[in-house]
Amino acid sequence: MKYNAIIGQSGGPTAVINASLCGVISQVLKTDFIDKLYGMNFGIEGFMKESFFDLTALSEEKISKLKYTPSSALGSSRHKLHDDELPEIKKILEKHNIRYFFLIGGNDTMDTIHRIETYCSNNGYDLTGIGIPKTVDNDLFDTDHTPGFVSAAHYNILSVLQGGLLAQNMKKVDKYVVYQTIGRDAGWLAAATALAKNSNLSAPHLIYMPEKTFSREQCLADTQKYIKEYGFCSIVCGEGIKYEDGTPVSNTKTKDKFNNSEFGAMGGSSAALSIHKMIYDEFKFRGEFQITESLIMCAADRAVISDIEESFNCGIEAVRLAEKKESGFMITIERLSSSPYKIKFGKTPLSKVAVNAKPMPEKYFNESGNYVSTEFIEDYMKPLLPPLPDYTVLTEIKSNEK
Repeated sequence: MKYNAIIGQSGGPTAVINASLCGVISQVLKTDFIDKLYGMNFGIEGFMKESFFDLTALSEEKISKLKYTPSSALGSSRHKLHDDELPEIKKILEKHNIRYFFLIGGNDTMDTIHRIETYCSNNGYDLTGIGIPKTVDNDLFDTDHTPGFVSAAHYNILSVLQGGLLAQNMKKVDKYVVYQTIGRDAGWLAAATALAKNSNLSAPHLIYMPEKTFSREQCLADTQKYIKEYGFCSIVCGEGIKYEDGTPVSNTKTKDKFNNSEFGAMGGSSAALSIHKMIYDEFKFRGEFQITESLIMCAADRAVISDIEESFNCGIEAVRLAEKKESGFMITIERLSSSPYKIKFGKTPLSKVAVNAKPMPEKYFNESGNYVSTEFIEDYMKPLLPPLPDYTVLTEIKSNEK
């Protein structure tokens, strides 16, 4: 007997999340164990309202375009699932003959699937639940990197590279620039901007990441040092950086439904503005700030082809796992080699990924904690990225040559 399947997207989107959705649809259409594939309209919230798309009825043209369409085509949600909602979810699954449950998302999303799959298993309903990884933050356990991270990192690198040239050429006007990227608990995205640097002069000079305690005094000393040496200072920070006592540099006190700190979106301040103000207050230098917020999560023009393909193949692997009735897992990417770059797809228990965040390992930081190590740049990041632009910088004629 054939059963139906359903898929949803949760949390913030990425430039490549729909490639995973496309992979699932494409693979389902090639198999004979699933009858219909439904899509949740706005995640688990839409599911509980029985608001579905019939994805098996999509035209070939729409499926093909979906692979390269940014943001979350199904509509997303950040709903925190409550225990008293689980019986109703089981009833809806039974009503629509759904035995295969896919969600694309981050650690909170993996917690949602894990809880639904566990509840159904404990209450006599055979449900295969598979998680498909997605997060620009790159903070999911047991996967070398997450689909969406590479494209978001590419966006940040290009922004800091180009913004760094702007800062260098405007240093007679603005002495510093602060670029903020998302990253609540993990500094992967901020760290990746180190690849924009191609000389001691070029940006970025300082990178502050959530894993390391932020010091106002050290930041001011570091900034003054680079302004004195190069005439300007380029600073990158993750939105979630904190002082030694755990207070966010952004000064936000707002929490979301998952008890995570909200940065910027709920009317709070931002780490970049706080750093900008402290430098101005100390030195009275004019400076710039650049806060991209959610733009890095939907920039298809800067998406990396390998990221799209890996995202697509994660969707395919999820269906293959479901066909073997292997439930309670998230698809993972395992790096076999960095030179040449080679990966394979694996799986990890949802219980291991749910709610937990993967910080950057200590070996990827420099000794001062205000930049990254050579190992992070050369061994981890470079194999993931396409070639970067090689811009020209003019050299001044020396006085004895005039």
